[in-house]
Amino acid sequence: MDQIPTLRLKAGEERRLRAGHLWVFSNEVDTDRTPLRAFGPGDPAVVVDARGRALGRAYVNPGSLICARLVSRDPAVGLDRATLVQRLRTALSLRERLFAAPCYRLVHAEADGLPGLVVDRYGDVCVIQPNTAGMEAVLDQVVEALERVAAPAAILIRADSPVRELEGLERSVWWAGGGGPEELRVEEGGLTFHVPAVGGQKTGWYYDQRVNRARFAAYVVGARVLDAYSYAGGFAVAAAAAGASEVVAVERSAAACERIAANAAANGVGERVTVVEGDAPAYLAAARADGERFDAAVVDPPAFVKRKRDLRAGERAYRQINEAALRLLGREGVLLTCSCSSHLPADRLAAIVLAAGRHLDRSPRILERGGPGPDHPIHPAIPETDYLKALFVRAVISSALP
Repeated sequence: MDQIPTLRLKAGEERRLRAGHLWVFSNEVDTDRTPLRAFGPGDPAVVVDARGRALGRAYVNPGSLICARLVSRDPAVGLDRATLVQRLRTALSLRERLFAAPCYRLVHAEADGLPGLVVDRYGDVCVIQPNTAGMEAVLDQVVEALERVAAPAAILIRADSPVRELEGLERSVWWAGGGGPEELRVEEGGLTFHVPAVGGQKTGWYYDQRVNRARFAAYVVGARVLDAYSYAGGFAVAAAAAGASEVVAVERSAAACERIAANAAANGVGERVTVVEGDAPAYLAAARADGERFDAAVVDPPAFVKRKRDLRAGERAYRQINEAALRLLGREGVLLTCSCSSHLPADRLAAIVLAAGRHLDRSPRILERGGPGPDHPIHPAIPETDYLKALFVRAVISSALP
């Protein structure tokens, strides 16, 4: 430990760490005594308070606003192979209790004690996202530890997340140790999906919506359903399998549309899933002009608020898409509206839906609130880990319900 340099905080700036947070911001560091420029991206450090008392071990990135991330409260414990193996085993033991099939998020970054690291499991294939300089520095050890703990047949490195740019990292994708399959297989809720390994969004599948897909099924029996932003047809296929009379899945990518149709056919519901290639807002406007009506709809767009300064424009975008979806619902329609924008609080999303409903002379009622499943644990001290919001909303005509 004596050979590990220290990163000293200004007086009083240790309060968040002591309260449970894991991040150090660059303006909290006493740069006169411990200059950030003395560290390289990913270098280890012992974080100490202004009086020199150790707060734990971290890795540092001097070029990032989040300049250090705590990996242990014990200053003697760093991200060596033993620590990586232990934390992967702890993460795996939870998922194996929860899921019968090996299809889940295996590592959810800070919430699993591995800041900046995401690992999703697709049967015997694991997909790694190293999103920070600290995880990039130990990537070889992460691969070795994962091979020891989960013994996957193939490991895909998806080092292509946009958040890497905030860390000053390049973006690339490769198979560790050779090649792997073109497609990833997902088993969920008794259904099977296939998604592209290298070209898919995120790591290939949105495991965080698993619980919400299952709950949405309760609202769609016999219903005509709209799935905007369908991606690989997760909501659409699940709704059809649950008994929806018809599902319209909208996706702007031709390749994604082919994927939705293939997944629907593979699960025996191809005849009840209509795939529309196009931009979701444009389709919603055209459907309204054509007099289309749906009994239920799900709107799960990409994050409209990627940074705090985008909040106002993002809220307008959420208002517009939710209002457009509500216009297409029947008198007692149900809308599942989602936001993966960590900077948009759940209460603001609810207020946006309320305003959209009132503008249309509807009375929205929140039936359920949803979020990510238990393979995406939330760190209570880090609000950013509680990023996914889902509201199940019934919006009846105001004359029927004030």
